[in-house]
Amino acid sequence: MLNTKGQGDYIGESISQLAHSLQAAHLAKTHDADDETVLSALLHDIGQFLGAEEVKSIAHEIGEEYLLGLGFSHKVGALVGSHVAAKRYLCAVDPAYHDTLSEASKQSLIFQGGPMQGEELQQWAASPWCEDMCELRKWDDGAKHPGLVVPEAESYKRMMLQHLSR
Repeated sequence: MLNTKGQGDYIGESISQLAHSLQAAHLAKTHDADDETVLSALLHDIGQFLGAEEVKSIAHEIGEEYLLGLGFSHKVGALVGSHVAAKRYLCAVDPAYHDTLSEASKQSLIFQGGPMQGEELQQWAASPWCEDMCELRKWDDGAKHPGLVVPEAESYKRMMLQHLSR
């Protein structure tokens, strides 16, 4: 799916969706993330490929449900589903983080509800995967380099099959 549907533009960025996903996975792998986190980085935008335009705003939640339905772990699902919330969380706890976002990402933050506040912020911080979710978000932010050469999607096939057969 990444190879066939990922050739299009990545929401206002100067790389394809496929290149973005591969760069995010590569960043996770080079930071010694566990396999579930690497797979989450690779698949974090999978919901973008699944539905009609009307569901793009909730694509990460749809991606989470889709991956869980295929047999991916709850951690993979949670990391994929938390993709937007992680940006909102990081903007709330680290005001300097906002300055690191691309212009497209700053614009989407407005439509996604802005920085977290109150009880939502506290609940999110209590998640057992909060740190992994934040790392994934930062790798996503850093995965926007045109022309960067990284391993192809097929290089993750064995990891994915091992994960799904657990």
